[in-house]
Amino acid sequence: MSSLTASELAAALAARAAAVIPGGVNSGQRRVPGLEELVITATSGATFTDAEGRVYTDYHAAFGPPLLGHNDPDVDAAVAATGRSVDLMGVGVTPVEIELAERLVEAVPSVEKVLLTATGTEATFHALRVARTVTGRRHVIKFQGCYHGWHDAVAMNVISPAEKVGSKDPLSAGILPEVLDATIVVPFNDADAVERALSEHDVAAIILEPIPHNIGAVLPVPGFLERLRSLATEHGTVLVFDEVITGFRHGLGGYQAVCGVTPDLTTLGKAMANGWPVSALGGKAELMDLFSTTPGRPAFFAGTFNGHPATTAAALATVEKLRREPVHEHVFRLGERARTGLEALYARLGVPAVVSGFGSVFVTYFLEGPVVSYDDLLRNDVDLFVGYRRELMREGIFELPLNLKRSHVSYAHTDDDVDRLLEATEVAVTRYLGTRA
Repeated sequence: MSSLTASELAAALAARAAAVIPGGVNSGQRRVPGLEELVITATSGATFTDAEGRVYTDYHAAFGPPLLGHNDPDVDAAVAATGRSVDLMGVGVTPVEIELAERLVEAVPSVEKVLLTATGTEATFHALRVARTVTGRRHVIKFQGCYHGWHDAVAMNVISPAEKVGSKDPLSAGILPEVLDATIVVPFNDADAVERALSEHDVAAIILEPIPHNIGAVLPVPGFLERLRSLATEHGTVLVFDEVITGFRHGLGGYQAVCGVTPDLTTLGKAMANGWPVSALGGKAELMDLFSTTPGRPAFFAGTFNGHPATTAAALATVEKLRREPVHEHVFRLGERARTGLEALYARLGVPAVVSGFGSVFVTYFLEGPVVSYDDLLRNDVDLFVGYRRELMREGIFELPLNLKRSHVSYAHTDDDVDRLLEATEVAVTRYLGTRA
């Protein structure tokens, strides 16, 4: 038996990680200040357990993928069953890939044909590649605050400091200047800026999160998405909706089915497989048929893990469960309860706040509204945003303590969980504000 306490054991695990993994984590977004010794040992439904044995109700949910909750038994059973019957071959196609593709074509308005890959970053990369192929143009337009993965063309201008807004703000060193120069960054909800960029540059694609969830939940103003559709058509530019987050979490047809605006290409991932690593790029057949999966076509598309049977089975099982069970009704109802309850809570406390979100997503910005673009979020009280979330952990509730990060409810969450969230938030906010008095 070890004589170490639970806290000492957790610290030892974190130290082992730091010794062999740069920074101790396998993604830069997992290195959260104040949580350097967080080691997750178990997940289940709406909760996770850390190495010290503490159980948290999880509203972070891995940035959103487990829409059904952690370790959904139907999804995990599908993965296990498929893994017993067929493994990775790297040639031909498997029945489960065909069936998932058929379901995606049925569900998502823009998807006439679809290709599977492993990550959302790969999907957005291929979307821009084929857009440049079909148009022969150089530039792409992205929006301040939207995140589309780590490849060079889009790895910029997400959560930018005020002095970087309006200029190029790359997420990484090592990106070629000419690649940065080929991406035009404009404010979300500013269609006039998009029109100017289209008039001044040879634009191959406009890419956006239809709701920029990587900065919480900045909702599109009425008419904005419709005008993007019109401008893209007018200028012969490919319109790409990155629905890696909004797809499936906001409805089987993605947010495009909610708003009634159909892009040319759509990227999917995250919630499609309840957290298993699979993503998709789909859209107009005339664009999708340009990929080299059709022999002789010019846009190269490859990946040994593409359509891996086990992860594809996870996606198929997730989609089938969304079709047959009242998942969206449940999570939308709880999401609305959370947002309404939080609005009332902050009004009662006299704390200036804008509670935003859509469906199962919620986030509180500590500022005076309205919120229509990233510039508005520069007024957010970052210390309060992060500080109360750290206090929430003391109450057994986990919302990621990073500025502007959204929270989610899943099919595994209950009304009691939302009641507890509201109670704990009042305790956490009051306690944190007391430290600033």
